[in-house]
Amino acid sequence: MTETTTAVSIPATIATLPGPFQQRELARVNDSVVRVAQIHGAFPWHHHDEDELFLCWDGTFRLELEDQLPVTLTAGELFTVPKGVRHRPVADHPAHVLLIERPETTQYGN
Repeated sequence: MTETTTAVSIPATIATLPGPFQQRELARVNDSVVRVAQIHGAFPWHHHDEDELFLCWDGTFRLELEDQLPVTLTAGELFTVPKGVRHRPVADHPAHVLLIERPETTQYGN
């Protein structure tokens, strides 16, 4: 992503997503990046060596956490998966999420 002097439209960016679990970078803020993705179906189990914040933009999805109860998010709710916790997002119907994480965070984890 390049620096911009205009506002970023989240709905317009969502419209460009090619399909489930494909991400687009929206902005960089200090040492973090804000990405948007569509969730539909089940993403593979994985973990990260850093925290990962999920903010539900629209729809509903759940974060399945290893050895813990799942967390269901609806529009406007957020949850932080602590570093090292195996997890996977799952959505029965398309939903969109904003992810706030480090720029080097890989989608499929460590």
